[in-house]
Amino acid sequence: MSLKVDIGKALHGFTLNARFEAPAGITVLFGPSGSGKTTLINAVAGLITPDRGHIGLGGRVLYDAKSGENLPAHKRGVGYVFQDARLFPHLSVEANLNYGRKLAPTPPSDAEFDRIVTLLGIGALLARRPAKLSGGEAQRVALGRALLSGPKMLLADEPLAALDGARKSELLPYFERLRDERALPILYVTHSVSELGRLADHVVTLETGQASSLCRPEDVLADPKLVQGGVRAVGAMIEAVVVAHHADGLSELVAGGVPLFLPKVPQEIGARLRVRIAASDVILARRKPEGLSALNILQATVTGLRSGDGPGALVALHTAAGKIQARITRRSAKALGLDVGVAAYAIVKTVSIAQEDVGG
Repeated sequence: MSLKVDIGKALHGFTLNARFEAPAGITVLFGPSGSGKTTLINAVAGLITPDRGHIGLGGRVLYDAKSGENLPAHKRGVGYVFQDARLFPHLSVEANLNYGRKLAPTPPSDAEFDRIVTLLGIGALLARRPAKLSGGEAQRVALGRALLSGPKMLLADEPLAALDGARKSELLPYFERLRDERALPILYVTHSVSELGRLADHVVTLETGQASSLCRPEDVLADPKLVQGGVRAVGAMIEAVVVAHHADGLSELVAGGVPLFLPKVPQEIGARLRVRIAASDVILARRKPEGLSALNILQATVTGLRSGDGPGALVALHTAAGKIQARITRRSAKALGLDVGVAAYAIVKTVSIAQEDVGG
């Protein structure tokens, strides 16, 4: 099942124009505040009516300007998770979940209820009221309620934005499991590069209302024009497999035959992970360095070099582990003689890779 969007909507200051097709999996809507992300997701949900165009889901017409078709929100088969959980405070967690269950065209069975409760790890919370939940727990319950409504598609509007770092780290694995275990199109709004790197199968970028077609997450992460924070936030995403957990607190991964050492990750040996490496955490050398504390040294070839008006330069590199980026000074690039085709070594400090940038 896929979601097809081709709409326009006049807003204060700009016009939203979006045209893309999102398959099953997570499509991240990515862009700065005020770029039109929430307007777009609300149009898909049926909370805002576009001025023109068409929205279809798995062959069903949700909105069509020419025919006048415009299904109300409650008939679209869409589950929506907001920034705040919006649970009913007077109901228990179980009763909140059952409210979502009652909204389903075909109410989920007890077995499906139990499966979703297990998927989200909320079995121990069923008797509690929302006031007794942490922010991360409340968002998991809100996600469960949305799933129990029997949606054909899931919408999540910056669901982690109101949470602190620890609660975000707690909730991200549940979205990863949802992405991998349920064949639903999921639109996920964020401006976090960590969330994009860990969750996105595809990305639609937005800037003052203009939406791109589907992009690969690694291409977005590598482009300073697309990443909020510009060149300071640029990085790369590589895929790796956990091969060992060592007694000194490090986990060993392998990417393209290259070993990588990270602070210990919770995933089991054999798990496939995504690792985001920030360009600012990569140091370059022309010869293989010796006597360094850094454990991750990758043989590389320069594939691109760009610089702006400031002192910095962004170097694109091909390694056996995958494509990575390095942010260095133009002076260093000149001193090293860097150019396309030049061989180099990329050094990545083990402790520089944050836990939030590593996920399934």
